[in-house]
Amino acid sequence: MSPLAIGLVMLLSAGTAQAQDTGVAPPPAPPQQTEEEKTEVTPTGEVQEEVSAGGTTSPSGDSQDIVVTGFRASLMSAINKKKTSEQVVESVSAEDIGKLPDASIGESIARLPGLTSQRLNGRAAFISIRGFGPDFSTTLLNGREQTSTGDNRAVEFDQYPSEVVNRVDVYKTMTPSLIGQGLVGTVDIRTARPLETTSRVIAVGLKASNAEIGKLNAGSKDFGWRANATYIDKFADDTMGIALSASYVDEPYQIEEYNAWGWQDSGGRIISGNKSWVTSTQLKRYGASATFQADMSDAFRVTLDGFYSKFDDDIIRRGIELPLAGALGWTSAGLTNTQVEDGNVVSGTFTNIEAVVNNHHLTREADLFSGGANLAWRPGNGWKAELDLSISRTDREELILESNAGTGRGFGVGARDTLDFECGESGCTFDPTLDYSDPNVIKLTSPMGWGAGPDTPGGQDGYYNNRIVDDVLKQYRGDVERELGGFLSSVRAGLSLTDRDKSLTPDESYLMLANGAAEMVVPSQYLLRPTNLSYLDLGPVISYDPLALLRDGIYTRVANPHSDIPRKAYDIRENLYAGYVMLNLDGDIGPSRLTGNVGVQAVRTDQESTGAVITGNIFDRATLGDKYWDVLPNLNLSLRTPADLVVRFALARQMQRPRLDQMRVAFGYGVDRTDLSNPTIRGGGGNPELRPYRANAADLTVEKYFGTRGYVAAQLFYKQLKNFIYEQEVPYDYAGLPLDDLLVAPSGIIPEGVPGTISQPVNAKGGKIYGVEIAGTLPFGEFISALDGFGVTGGYGYTKSRVRPEPDGPFGDIPGYSRHVANGTLFFEKWGFGARVSARYRSTFMGEFSGFGANRIRRRAKGETLIDAQIGYDLGAGRGAGTMFNGLSVFAQASNLTDEPFSTINAGAPFEVIDYQSYGRRYQVGATFKF
Repeated sequence: MSPLAIGLVMLLSAGTAQAQDTGVAPPPAPPQQTEEEKTEVTPTGEVQEEVSAGGTTSPSGDSQDIVVTGFRASLMSAINKKKTSEQVVESVSAEDIGKLPDASIGESIARLPGLTSQRLNGRAAFISIRGFGPDFSTTLLNGREQTSTGDNRAVEFDQYPSEVVNRVDVYKTMTPSLIGQGLVGTVDIRTARPLETTSRVIAVGLKASNAEIGKLNAGSKDFGWRANATYIDKFADDTMGIALSASYVDEPYQIEEYNAWGWQDSGGRIISGNKSWVTSTQLKRYGASATFQADMSDAFRVTLDGFYSKFDDDIIRRGIELPLAGALGWTSAGLTNTQVEDGNVVSGTFTNIEAVVNNHHLTREADLFSGGANLAWRPGNGWKAELDLSISRTDREELILESNAGTGRGFGVGARDTLDFECGESGCTFDPTLDYSDPNVIKLTSPMGWGAGPDTPGGQDGYYNNRIVDDVLKQYRGDVERELGGFLSSVRAGLSLTDRDKSLTPDESYLMLANGAAEMVVPSQYLLRPTNLSYLDLGPVISYDPLALLRDGIYTRVANPHSDIPRKAYDIRENLYAGYVMLNLDGDIGPSRLTGNVGVQAVRTDQESTGAVITGNIFDRATLGDKYWDVLPNLNLSLRTPADLVVRFALARQMQRPRLDQMRVAFGYGVDRTDLSNPTIRGGGGNPELRPYRANAADLTVEKYFGTRGYVAAQLFYKQLKNFIYEQEVPYDYAGLPLDDLLVAPSGIIPEGVPGTISQPVNAKGGKIYGVEIAGTLPFGEFISALDGFGVTGGYGYTKSRVRPEPDGPFGDIPGYSRHVANGTLFFEKWGFGARVSARYRSTFMGEFSGFGANRIRRRAKGETLIDAQIGYDLGAGRGAGTMFNGLSVFAQASNLTDEPFSTINAGAPFEVIDYQSYGRRYQVGATFKF
């Protein structure tokens, strides 16, 4: 008998228990019965404990005149949410988010037990749950599915300002009514609901920030600022309410980046080439949320809400690309004076090296809108119903403008360099003989002749690559609930339709010097302060703004006629029809109470993708797809004892839809020049018939609570992966296909004998995932009165994966998976003063990076530990209302205190460093004022 069947038998055998008759009327139900609200408010209301910054109410209803504010109030709110839920859930509230050193909500939820983050440009952009990356979880906004700013489903959390968010709930187990669930977790971002507040709120805040690493690029900044404002109020005898929040950010981020092409054998393992630069990014983000609620009658509530985020990330990258061992035997490059240790070339001298100086400009612009209308009907006769309509839309343009410079056009032309090098645990450093900042030596040109063709004689001088992405998601949902009484307290059912359309349109062209010039000295009016690459011992390099050169006609755009460009375009459409039925449970087992739910969700998927397909050596545009059903039974049980102990057990069939870019029809390929003497064509595409990840899951959790002030918990989980998605790479003969590369395909057609591979996602048998999490919040004053105000919160997670990354390969790590994840915060808060230190750790994981021909390359990312700190003071504490300082608080924050780098290596080869990125420390000071 299956574990799910056993659980259902256990449930039915307990069905004779009667519901507890407390005689207490349930609290008013919230208007929008999204997942967090459905589990927080039980039918009898007995489990619910209300917590606010102004005090607590005990389960017995006795009022306690205790004022709890700030960070401790947010912890109490999170504990209450966890305690009253029928699922395993972690939560963080606005009091916490607004006072941590956070650029986004990603920074805050990365501190929750079992969670961590993956940094992008120094920011916590993606979240990992139970050791698994963003491809295995989903994100909702107010219970609704959202579009994304990337190519796949994973939401970039720095798109959401922490200042406009009220709470974030992370569900690690599911219920039948949860639409859009993830495999390892579901993140639900919640904005404020005005009719659920107790009083008017008017608050403003201002922060100043500093990047300690400094201004790495000319024109960049090291100081920034952010401001926010919130207004919440109720009108018409508290039957109408409005909540408005806005946030603006203008902050710089600076990165010192080292990158190796790869490593190869040449008298030992040696670096193939280097492409390193300093990156300066200026993030400008405006975010706003608005909610209007109205009780049209005692039984009918209307909720209208909207969220908007405008995200502009302006990125400057300047550095040098050095063909090294990869150029041996292909150019006149030489290698002498090598020193080999443990089979690795740790130092030596490269001669006749032809460098390419890069001045690149990237812009990421995204507009995200999400809105919805919810109509809730609760007449008080045992019936409840609601209708929810929503839309989410993201429009994104991501421009990569590349500009090249060097000593001469084409390889073998111009001055060449001799570089001594040394390699260690943070990569390689180089001692050049050329002055790369001299504009009379380093000129605008195509130094290596890359991309040479009929329209680009001698090679391209740069490249213009704009990716235009449109993503629209519409969701329609209806739910109805009927109270039954007894152990089967109520029955709920619902239907949902989700319609999503995501498309990519490429806009690409070569950059060529005007009037057919082979090379050009950068005009003096465009020259900027040289960029210092001293962290690699390369010294200064020439700097200029390539956007200005294009705007003023120094560069001209030449359309890329290669047929590979339109093949990158795709349009993916999904229609998901979901329905569920669920029984809510509430009854006594001796002195304890058993609550929970049991039910099933069924999902009909209709997916299709339009793009280029290949038949022989002919490309055609086609629409392909598939239709299928998923049936997802689910059981959640919570045994609540008089000793404030909660034991949870859950069984479920779970699914996670594939990455959207994995479902594309589009097919692309390109030349991999990691080894310049033996170029390889690598290609990749999607699979429009790809099925979801599917798993059978079991969870067992034991939680001990200390009222609503503290808890400790142990969580065991197991997932049997019935269906997994693999990226399979196989040899492929590209002979006869077009390629605009004179070195590999002089005639424009790929000849016989050129090695090639192609990768494509496929479904196959999975494996299993299991692990344990230990979590808790302990206020020391509960045990030792002298330590009142001190406390600790955090957790540790261990996850074991038995999955084959390749269908017929050995067991190994899948992308984004960390075996160990830990985080913790030590805090003190009393007399208006607050201080805390937070640390989060994740062990090594396999990362995925974009490679040649649209395939994804896996590299081993090293483990990392990030430490942040904050101190703050509420100037109005203890002074009483009406004083000039009442409501004013000030704070200082510091993040990445140990300057922890992000580093990747070739799997199984710790000496072969591929990436090494340093972000530096960040500091913030600011103030908030609440009227």
